[in-house]
Order: sequence, then C-alpha cells, then structure tokens
Amino acid sequence: MDGSDAKVKLRHGDGASHTPTKVTGNCVDDLGTGCAFLFLQSDYPDLLSAYKDPDRKFNLFKVIRLTLSDATGGLDGYEILKLHDADPRLGVELKFVEAGACRKFLENYRTGAVQQLFTQHASRVLPGAGELAMQTQLKAGDSVLDDFLDDQDLCLHHIQLIQPVRLPDDEVCRLEQQLQNLVLSDRSSSHTARPPACKQEAPSVLSNCFLFQEKVFGDRQLTPADHQRFATNIGRDWKRVGRALQKTCRALKGPAIDNLAYEYERDGLYEQAYQLLSRFIQAEGKRARLGRLVSALEEIKLIGVAEIMLDNPPKD
Repeated sequence: MDGSDAKVKLRHGDGASHTPTKVTGNCVDDLGTGCAFLFLQSDYPDLLSAYKDPDRKFNLFKVIRLTLSDATGGLDGYEILKLHDADPRLGVELKFVEAGACRKFLENYRTGAVQQLFTQHASRVLPGAGELAMQTQLKAGDSVLDDFLDDQDLCLHHIQLIQPVRLPDDEVCRLEQQLQNLVLSDRSSSHTARPPACKQEAPSVLSNCFLFQEKVFGDRQLTPADHQRFATNIGRDWKRVGRALQKTCRALKGPAIDNLAYEYERDGLYEQAYQLLSRFIQAEGKRARLGRLVSALEEIKLIGVAEIMLDNPPKD
C-alpha cells in the first residue's frame, strides 16, 4: 500500500466513517511488529516538494527521524520503511517493533506533540520552515486511527494487524547512511577541533565543560531563558526528566515528582514542567547547571529536546 489512494482529510477526527471493535486485555502489548502510515502535509513549505527536491530531501528526512525518535522515546522502537509520494501529502511508512514505543508515539500523536516536535525540528533544520502549519493523518491499512485515538489498545491492535512486507527501501537506506556519516563526521570533528578552553591540560577549565553526543559544550548555570525553553518543549516527558534528575537531586526523590503532577495538574504540562525545574534550581543552587539537564535528556534519549536547549545559548 502506498497511501496514494487515500482521499480523506488529514485533520484529527476527519476521515471515512468507522465503527471500531473494542479491544481489551494485555495481548496487544505482545506486539512483535506492526505497521502504520503517517501522512504529513503543509502548504508552506510544501513537504512533498521538499521531498522531491534533492537539495532538501536529506534535511526533511533528518526532521522526520528526529521527530519520530523523540515521539517514540528512542531509536530502537521503530523503523522507517519507505517515504511515499501521496500527492498532496508525504507518506511515511513505519514499522513498530516495540509496543512501548508504539504506545508512546500514539499518545504523543493524540496530544499533538508529534506535530509540535516536527515543527520545532523543521524550524531549525529545514530551510524556509518558519511557522509551519501542519496537517496529519495516521492510518493502519484502511483504518484511520485518528477516528479512535482515545482507544490506544484498539489503535495498537490495528497496527499489529498490518505486518511489514518490505525491508527499508534503497532510498531510505541511502538517507540513513548519509545521516550516519554526518554523525560520524561530527564526532570526528569534536575530537580534532575542541574549544581551546576545554583542553585536557587545563583541568580547572575542563570542569566548566560537558560532553553531549561526543561534542564539547561550555557549562553554565541554568537561566530563566533555559527554564522557559525547557517548559515549552518538554511536554509530557517532564516526569521522565525529573526521574533522571532525582538520581543526583535529593529534592526530587520520593513522592516529589508525583506531588508536583497532582498539585499543578489543572495548570497543564507547561506549568508542571516549569515547577519541576524550579524545584531543581532552588534545591541545587549554583549546581543547577545546563550540563546536568542535558545529561538527563540524553539519558532518556530525548536528543531533540537536548539540542533545542543547546541551540540558542543565552547572551552575556
């Protein structure tokens, strides 16, 4: 199936009528493999045109990979099998290999976090993205999952019914190799062109640096701008960050994180994330540093959010 014959609207809740059958029990969590189609569309920039443009295709693929890795919680729970020209949309054929990764993706898709992540990554990576207005649709076979996203078990069941019939195609393999080469090149550069302030022979200066993805960055105290950027971008993953930080922050141990979730539940995810980092900063003082936050994000494989935290360092 290439998705080109799907003539349904892309917004959540639109699409062909469907009366799903209720699925119960834990059998859906025994997911071995299962497939879904994610359809993407925007008017400016036109994602399908970007896919067809050899000069922009790789950057678009990088945006898709970063988005999916953040949305599923890592690199191992899914594969991209093929990119499809489903005019006027771009179709992304996905294979999920872990039920946990699939559930996380479904939840992030239901809440709009997938679209938000895509927009954030596109604004940094894809030239001309700016304020990207996206429309999306998620399908498994003929089933439009947007119609029953609140029933996660049923969505997972439909995905499990669609077994992969292909390996990643040649184009995806080439793009994956290009992305891998870029990562290796960046790692090589980080070994040969480290900032002078972080040379090994100056251990007192080295304490003011940290490593992220084998690159060296200057460390510093968290600022109000960092605080706002974190709360804006972390979404539902703020609890996972808190649990990573609590390993070295006593104020976040025990029931502290659950208490924050309960206390600020009505105020929404932004406020919960903001209060989490406030608690960390208040407790750790001068030791509440960017490197510790980035390390926590890297530990739970939220690489895209970590890159956002490092993308615009505050000016002196």
